[in-house]
Amino acid sequence: QVQLVESGGGLVQAGDSLRLSCAASGRTFSTYVMGWFRQAPGKEREFVAAISRSGTNLDYAGSVKGRGTISRNNAKNTVSLQMDSLKAEETAVDYCAAAEVVYVGALAYSDRNYRYWGQGTQVTVSS
Repeated sequence: QVQLVESGGGLVQAGDSLRLSCAASGRTFSTYVMGWFRQAPGKEREFVAAISRSGTNLDYAGSVKGRGTISRNNAKNTVSLQMDSLKAEETAVDYCAAAEVVYVGALAYSDRNYRYWGQGTQVTVSS
């Protein structure tokens, strides 16, 4: 089992950058694919980015490609998401999540694949 705690959200202006962090408890962090999702008011939760167990493979939603950077540190049990050039429509609660996978290079894109979730951190982008 793993517990996740996000931090780094806040109020920023459009065009600003933000770095979200997620700290995980437990000794098996490196066995999980880690992902970031966001849920805007009145909308469904959507995939933002994912990183494989080793950190070798990563992918992003089309809307954040070129502006987002996901990274992980398995020694420190942390995963981060750097977001640049933020847009007002990206105001949302951002969540980190962990998915159990066997293949070390696998990624996961659906929230149904993720078993563990943090409580979320609010990101508000003013226009």
